[in-house]
Amino acid sequence: MKIASIFALGWIGVCGTAAFALAEDAHTMFAPADVKWIEAPKTLPAGAQAAVLFGNPTKKGLFALRLKVPSGYAIPPHTHPGYEVVTVISGAAKLGMGKTADRSATKALPAGSFFALPPGTAHFVYFDDETVVQINTNGPWSIKYVNPADDPQKSQ
Repeated sequence: MKIASIFALGWIGVCGTAAFALAEDAHTMFAPADVKWIEAPKTLPAGAQAAVLFGNPTKKGLFALRLKVPSGYAIPPHTHPGYEVVTVISGAAKLGMGKTADRSATKALPAGSFFALPPGTAHFVYFDDETVVQINTNGPWSIKYVNPADDPQKSQ
């Protein structure tokens, strides 16, 4: 619950400044040039940018969120309380499964790739190049690091 609360606080800034539409009675369209990028929430390692395209990740209901990460970015082993449904929009991701990060045990997912993980599935990801991924799932969304020392908010 504490992690979800911390994540929600981080997303207040994202949702307060990013252009997004509520799921109720909304018609939403974005051309790539219309996507407004801001700093990703502090629950993710520094350097990522986020854009909420639809809904609100801190609230119950459907949302669409894009993450833009720089080359060399990594997210240590972690889980989510709900489904993680991801499409690689540009660049490439290297997804690994399990509670221990092992770059040699990842699967390369180039642009156009898709993955969906059930709630509680431990996974980690590396990005060799700048990459954009889109998460479409139901909120509230949060992240729990397998090793609490990997949590960027704990290391501040």
